[in-house]
Amino acid sequence: MKAFIIDKYKSKDGGRIGQIPVPVPQQDEVLIEIHATAINLLDSKIRNGEFKLILPYKTPFVLGHDVAGVVTKVGARVWIFRSR
Repeated sequence: MKAFIIDKYKSKDGGRIGQIPVPVPQQDEVLIEIHATAINLLDSKIRNGEFKLILPYKTPFVLGHDVAGVVTKVGARVWIFRSR
């Protein structure tokens, strides 16, 4: 899948668009087929390492916390997004 990838904190180039494997949701996660996304102020602060102590992302990681799309898979402990 296509993603905006950060290879290291405080990178001067900002990041890159590349291909990554489709993630498998954990028990308490959902997988979303994203139709639109945005990079916001939180994402730029994460990229700069300002939240490393409380949000310790391992590089490389993907930014884009604001998304719109369709839930395609849910983890075993997710109940609110399940079909009825």
